[in-house]
Amino acid sequence: MSKNKYIILIGVVVVVIAGFFIFQKMSSAKINYKKAVIAQGDIEVRILATGTVQPQNRLEIKSPIAGRIEEILVDIGDTVKKGQILGWISSTERAALLDGARSKGAAEVKRWQGLYKPTPIIAPIDGQIILRNVEDGQTFTTSDAVLVMSNRLTVKAQVDETDLAQIKLKQNVEVRLDAYPDQIIPAQVEQIAFEAKTVSNVTTYIITVLPQKTPDFMRSGMTANVTFAVDSKKDITIIPTEFIKYENGKAFATVENSTDKPFDKELKLGVSDGKQTEVISGVEVGQTILLVIAQPKDKSTNPFSPMGKPRTRTGK
Repeated sequence: MSKNKYIILIGVVVVVIAGFFIFQKMSSAKINYKKAVIAQGDIEVRILATGTVQPQNRLEIKSPIAGRIEEILVDIGDTVKKGQILGWISSTERAALLDGARSKGAAEVKRWQGLYKPTPIIAPIDGQIILRNVEDGQTFTTSDAVLVMSNRLTVKAQVDETDLAQIKLKQNVEVRLDAYPDQIIPAQVEQIAFEAKTVSNVTTYIITVLPQKTPDFMRSGMTANVTFAVDSKKDITIIPTEFIKYENGKAFATVENSTDKPFDKELKLGVSDGKQTEVISGVEVGQTILLVIAQPKDKSTNPFSPMGKPRTRTGK
């Protein structure tokens, strides 16, 4: 055998031996745990949803006759009462008569104004003016909405069907508008839709949320983030949710043991907010629980082990 072949053979042997010792070192590494201590605390279960500010009842005020606006007495944002006069209009005939009288002087105009009275625009409900489509002197038809009213503003929130069972009428809600994220608007659930909406295979229900008091800055069409208060518990035993593991439908936690190896303890769980979970039984306040974050591999299962053949997995 040539000298070069001996060198290559020796190199291969060195690599194999080095790989074996590296593998042995990795296999003997200790299990690394993340630790947490069971504590007492509070949990608030909430459902988050997005929505849009919309009038509960949007009412367009149209005139029964075509004509011309003589005077509008209200503006956008004004609060009005049912029966209040919102403006005055002239029919097409009255407008034509007044225009003709103006060519004959002020006295003739005044005479016709006394004989042929303008028609009032009346507020049909209590509410707020949210849209003004006309100005003084503008003509209109019977199909034109002169003014638009809203009795009150609500938030229409889209809630996933999986969360619907946790939504109740009169349930407390917090609303934050994207335009005013620092302002929390207390509200309640006013209505739960009976008909679902399905978009991109996601089924949702519209929940109508009514603010306890409508702030001045709230406007129709604004985007809102809605938080539904589902449950609240105080001074309960809680565990970080990430430390819970499940097997055969049961929940367990790995408990640290100062005198022996850690052991798994079955848990009975209560409510959860996603990050923390209530523990009804299984562990006690003050106990330390473990979460495996690094675990050595069994060398016998390593297909690249230089010692022997890899173990074949069963169909389990």
